[in-house]
Amino acid sequence: MTTFVLSHNLQITSDSVPAIDMQDLAESLVVNSSAITAAQVLDHPHWALTCESSLEPVQLAHELVKAWKTYRQTKGHTNSHTVLALGGRKDSAGAPGSPLQEGFWGVDVVETQDPKAFLAAINWDGLKSTRPQEAVFEISA
Repeated sequence: MTTFVLSHNLQITSDSVPAIDMQDLAESLVVNSSAITAAQVLDHPHWALTCESSLEPVQLAHELVKAWKTYRQTKGHTNSHTVLALGGRKDSAGAPGSPLQEGFWGVDVVETQDPKAFLAAINWDGLKSTRPQEAVFEISA
């Protein structure tokens, strides 16, 4: 079982790509992906929701991005931007009360018009280089 703990980073300011209702999104992810078996909204300042699947993490990330884009499309939102899923496996004990626990994957879902500039701004290559290759992923669509 793979568990993703998701945050959302909307890098677009446009009425055509509005903020997301997380409960609506959680329900949509389960409906729009046969691989996502559960999704739940979190009450946390950073982490927005969890999703679970029997898929391996990279496969689940592909499904997540695809279902996210489908959600935007079914809501009539502009779908011409890039959705990034930037994930890292939690390899140490999680903080008490945090939804991100050891063995789970923290995944930042970023919606942006310029993925290269976003990745450069957060020094993604540097962040990845400090982790084992199998403990991080970057998926986009």
